[in-house]
This record gives sequence, structure tokens and C-alpha cells, in this order.
Amino acid sequence: MKKKLTVLSGAGMSAESGLATFRDSNGLWNNYRVEDVATPEGFIANPELVLDFYNRRRRQLLDTAPNAGHYGLAELEKSFDVRIVTQNIDNLHERAGSSQVIHLHGELMKSCSVCDVNTAYDIPPENPDLHLGDKDPYGNQLRPFIVWFGEPVPMIDPAIEWVLSADIFAVIGTSLNVYPAAGLLNYVRRGAPVYLVDPGEVKTGRKDIHVIRSGASDGIRQLRNLLEKPEPSN
Repeated sequence: MKKKLTVLSGAGMSAESGLATFRDSNGLWNNYRVEDVATPEGFIANPELVLDFYNRRRRQLLDTAPNAGHYGLAELEKSFDVRIVTQNIDNLHERAGSSQVIHLHGELMKSCSVCDVNTAYDIPPENPDLHLGDKDPYGNQLRPFIVWFGEPVPMIDPAIEWVLSADIFAVIGTSLNVYPAAGLLNYVRRGAPVYLVDPGEVKTGRKDIHVIRSGASDGIRQLRNLLEKPEPSN
């Protein structure tokens, strides 16, 4: 039976593909206040602004390809039961071939209605924009299928279950500053090895973590070498 490898990935996972991270000094986020484009109140105040913001991000995603890190995690499924919990709203993990992915913060290529944020509708790549007047089957305005600031994170409980059952846990490309995702580290069972892949310093408060100070692509290459190393014979 394959060991269960649970991965928590963040914005740094997709940065090498060209997608701006939340704290980048340039890119889409730099031109908007979070309160205006990533809160329910912002959508109520100016829905056209919010829809346009995510339309732009969606078009950018359609011109973006998975990087070597995404493909490296997908390749690990040959040796491990890989389960990815991602804070990212892009679909690059799936496009690289990963088969088990939980999106904590929603999915950019899906929509939901203002009256039912838990029922998702696929957005076709050939028609990726949402507009005022686009309705769900019940006549309700559609909005991005994104967990905005101030909203509950419905997928956190399934994510916790994956972490609790993990034989190995890896954190890739996240500062561990955003909760509840950052709290998943606290659910790793005692004795399970933990790896952290990030080019910068990430404060965890733990000393039992194997740190790989590198970007996602090279860091996951190193992680694969460590995990796939043959165990010494007795």
C-alpha cells in the first residue's frame, strides 16, 4: 500500500508559472484594495469591478502553463498516495495530472450564485468572462466561486481529515500566515515527517521540519529525491 503524502501548497507553487502572488509588488493585486475585490461587501458595492478583476485573472490563467513543480507532484503519484490541499484558486495542479486536489479558497474556473456559494458551475475556457446579468438555473446572479475574506472555508474539514491520515506532510510555497490553512500543520500526527519547500524563511515554531530553501520546481525535485530514496535494508 502506498504511503499517504499530503501537500499544502500556496501562491509560491504557481509563481514560477507567472501567476502573481498576493504580496507581489506588481501584477493585478497591486492595483486593487483587497476590500474592494475579495470581500462580499466589495461585490455588493461594485459587482462590475469584482467581476472584471476575476475575468482578468481567469484570462491570465488560460495563458499560463503548469511548471515543473506541478508536474513533479503529479509524478509522485506513481510512488505515493498524493493528496494536495491548495490555497491557490488556479487549476494548475489538475492540469499537471494531480488527481486528488482540495481547493481551500475556491476555484477560478468555476462560478456560483450569490444565493448559493456552495454549488459550483464550470466556466468554459472558450467563454471565460462573467458579467452582470449572468444567472444560475434559478435566476440568481453568478459570482466567482471564490472564498472571500470574511467567508467560511467549507473545505477545511476534509483538508484536516487528509492531514490527520498523512504518513508524510509537505508545505510548499506558502508563508503559513493565512488561516485556517496555516493551522493544518497542527494536525500532522506525531512522528510523521514534515518537509517545507520555500525560497524564503517561513516561521513555523517547530524544529522537526526538514527545510528545503528553494523555489517550487527545484524544491520539489529535491523533495522527490528524498522521498523516493530507497530505504536501507536491515
